Amino acid sequence: MKYYIIAGEASGDLHASNLMKALLVEDEHAEFRFWGGDLMSDIGGSTNLVKHYRELAFMGFVEVIMNLRTILNNIKNCKKDISIYKPDVLVLIDYPGFNMRIAEFAKQKKIPVHYYISPQIWAWKENRIKKIKRDVDEMYVILPFEKDSYQNKHNLPVHFVGHPLLDAIADREKTNLVQFRKENNLNEKPIVALLPGSRKQEITKMLSVMLKMVDKFTDHQFVIAGAPSQDLNFYKQFIKNNDVAIVENKTYDLLSISNAALVTSGTATLETALFKVPEVVCYKGNAISYQIGKRLVKNIKYISLVNLILDKESVTELIQDDFNEKRLENELFKILDHKYREEIFDDYYELEQKLGGKGASEITAKLIIKNS
Repeated sequence: MKYYIIAGEASGDLHASNLMKALLVEDEHAEFRFWGGDLMSDIGGSTNLVKHYRELAFMGFVEVIMNLRTILNNIKNCKKDISIYKPDVLVLIDYPGFNMRIAEFAKQKKIPVHYYISPQIWAWKENRIKKIKRDVDEMYVILPFEKDSYQNKHNLPVHFVGHPLLDAIADREKTNLVQFRKENNLNEKPIVALLPGSRKQEITKMLSVMLKMVDKFTDHQFVIAGAPSQDLNFYKQFIKNNDVAIVENKTYDLLSISNAALVTSGTATLETALFKVPEVVCYKGNAISYQIGKRLVKNIKYISLVNLILDKESVTELIQDDFNEKRLENELFKILDHKYREEIFDDYYELEQKLGGKGASEITAKLIIKNS
């Protein structure tokens, strides 16, 4: 079959690439055309990449408005490309603002629409359920509470396939700790990993505050996890201390040897927890975007996936004004304390149990083929 796949972020690129691997196992004649990133290109070929997610990442209401013309052109070009390619199936990976518009178009063209990693209608924009029922043929959810939400609240059957991060982490090649430290000029001090996000605007807001911890915890070394979407020089402008290292596109390797982490809210909070690294979750957005979002998001007590899945505050969340130098210092001090760390590890074990076992990519691939 011919598969048209759309992923608009780094995490989507990861999960889509693993799905593509699984589809090739189940369908030896699989052909791909896609919007995504380097990982998807490694599987489907760079010539089949229509647009890289670096060109799609606009976060926040103000930022979307400022880039509206670009976004609308992307949607127009995507529809045109789908019409030319004539896929047997459209597979959408998260990224709902863009993907739901494409789902509507594909449905009108009678192209089967499969959605992997659901829009978070349990958090906000619950009215999207009408469009999902109308335009999406099969929905694959990755969080345990999402299936109940869809089926009990909205009377829409969906497939819970487990979380693909379990696959990504379990299947990765184990890190040679000694070699990794040597290759990246790291010393023997325990590591505090800094994960400031993947978009320029969030990195700019987050990293400067995170780096203020360097001089306060001199018995640790701080290492920035560089996102594949950003150039090394972009990070260097924030660094005033030569002791801070940058590790490019090796976040999992870095987490596997880290003692603690400061993490911008998003998928990385869950990745950090699955690597059993105590963390402080951080978020600070555009003030106007944050105030709008705060009024639109409903009945959600937490912003991190770790706390949402556990339904309790296992990891501290420093949001907007709470994300400041003093609070961050206090919380980092806590997660470096032995007793506090043991409580977090117990929660992380519970989290892993709730997510189920590995195999999300294989399960989803088989269901896509079966239901197309």
